[in-house]
Amino acid sequence: MSAGRVAATGVAWLADVETPIGEMIAGATDTHLVLLEFARRRTLDAQLERLTRMTGFTLERGDSRIVRDLRRELDEYFRAERKEFTIPIDARGTPFQMRVWAALRRIPTGTTTSYARLAMSLGQASAVRAVAGANGDNPIAILIPCHRVIGSDGSLTGYGGGLWRKKKLLDLEAGTDALRLPGL
Repeated sequence: MSAGRVAATGVAWLADVETPIGEMIAGATDTHLVLLEFARRRTLDAQLERLTRMTGFTLERGDSRIVRDLRRELDEYFRAERKEFTIPIDARGTPFQMRVWAALRRIPTGTTTSYARLAMSLGQASAVRAVAGANGDNPIAILIPCHRVIGSDGSLTGYGGGLWRKKKLLDLEAGTDALRLPGL
């Protein structure tokens, strides 16, 4: 997966992306994915506002090559034909959030970690709540795999897309057949 920075002004195109676990909204420039979120998430408006504030982008409805590539890679992912994404991303946040998101991208497909272990991996063992907050502010669901973080006791906790989606994603990545939805 590649990551980078795009210019701080311009247009981010917003497009609908259908998935087996619900409709998502993708935001992309001509060169990078800047947003992937569930369409009915209650914090979507706040994420869109944060995106425009941090990037200076004007948000417009439309499609782009990045979104078309994203749809193809997500289709492959949900058919269990893809484990890694190649879509270039540009996730903007505070320096701490960006460290957490980079750590999330290092969690191997099919595995999980806890918020506490994630905090320790960042050298900040006492920052469990801050790590959980950064995890929840992740602007690019699935590709920055915040769904792979679970409670220290192994419980499924804290997923803005809903715990049922978190379970479906983890089951898909673990190779179980729990994601056998219509059309797959």
